[in-house]
Amino acid sequence: MNEMNRGIWTALSGIGIAQGLKIFTNKKVNGVWDWRPIFTTGGMPSSHSAGVSALATYVASKKGWNSTDTALAVIFGIIVMYDAQGIRRHTGEIAKIVNDLDADIEVLSGHMPGLFHVKQEKELNELLGHQPAEVAGGALLGILIGLFSSMTENRK
Repeated sequence: MNEMNRGIWTALSGIGIAQGLKIFTNKKVNGVWDWRPIFTTGGMPSSHSAGVSALATYVASKKGWNSTDTALAVIFGIIVMYDAQGIRRHTGEIAKIVNDLDADIEVLSGHMPGLFHVKQEKELNELLGHQPAEVAGGALLGILIGLFSSMTENRK
């Protein structure tokens, strides 16, 4: 990786590995093998957390804990992880309520001919954010990837 930015590749590796692991965690939760979780948001582990944690760990190990680069990577990571388990998770919970409400109104309109309702064509995506454990799992995975990347960078 002489001419490539190792930090970028480290973060992208964290994201990719986390997304790949979702196949196995989905199998454990649902009991079926399914490759589709690779292309979705939400789930265990958080790829957002894995990516930013891998980057922050890599930068800290290369530049030192007191560097401005480390400060930027860590604060950026904290914001991303907070957003993943906070705002995005709540948005998914609201989407579930809206989907359930639409289904309930559809049933009601069948019993009340005067109630006009057009069912939404496609349900809202309910799996947007992460539970705190999913964020923590992604962060731990990212830290390991960042350390591995840093330790293997100069081994040639």
